[in-house]
Amino acid sequence: MTRIVHLSDLHISSAHFLSEVAESVVQGVNEISPDILVITGDLTQNGSFPEYMEAKEWIDRIDCRNKVVVPGNHDSRNVGYLLFEDIFRTRSPCCSLDGVTVVGVDSSQPDIDDGHIGREMYGWIAKRFNSNSDFNSTDLRIFALHHHLIPVPMTGREEEIPVDSGDVLELLDRCGVDIVLCGHRHVPWVWKLNDMFVVNAGTACSNKIKARTTQCYNLIEIEKAGDARGTRDTGRCIRIYQVLPTGEQMLIVDSIMDKNRTGNEIRGIK
Repeated sequence: MTRIVHLSDLHISSAHFLSEVAESVVQGVNEISPDILVITGDLTQNGSFPEYMEAKEWIDRIDCRNKVVVPGNHDSRNVGYLLFEDIFRTRSPCCSLDGVTVVGVDSSQPDIDDGHIGREMYGWIAKRFNSNSDFNSTDLRIFALHHHLIPVPMTGREEEIPVDSGDVLELLDRCGVDIVLCGHRHVPWVWKLNDMFVVNAGTACSNKIKARTTQCYNLIEIEKAGDARGTRDTGRCIRIYQVLPTGEQMLIVDSIMDKNRTGNEIRGIK
């Protein structure tokens, strides 16, 4: 089984970061012992050097060798995207492990909250997911970015969806992407588009929550369907959980993904 923890929107700053909640999150994630950690942006509030240093120290405390971290709009404030590159090396990280490929991109723009991926990135994204790339074409494919590609319920007026979200969704669908991981809106939600799950994370450990939500993050478990169900099913079983800082888990998606058939259940998020 491959376990992926998906965190987002830490907003490390004196005004918004909840250190006690963050401590619980670190302990909970380390107990899960993920194979891959994905953080979809807004590590900081203002993109400042002290905030980045605290974010780096916090992330380093999570025991995971494979980390895919992309910036959010807050990280790109005050030329913070340069600090992101200094600390995390790239704004477009990739990872391949045990039949799972994760490709991350920077959807932020300096000092602008709106998202944008850009046509110049489309070819690079397709190549990362192409059989001629470094990754196997049969891998389960995950795409990670900060901004949400589909509007999220209970988040108010929609203003900051990426301006090229339609083109990006078409590209990801054509590339056979199975899961999209994103954040930005601080509300956990899952959409299913064609055979692709679009998974939004809540804020992991900040006070920037919306009504009837709380701090949380996502856990994705991936294993061979036959092993998971004790059957001869081919393909992969994917389970997605919403996890609270207390460690409580709620199953959101239970799906079998197969190139010939897809059976799945999406359970409501309260």
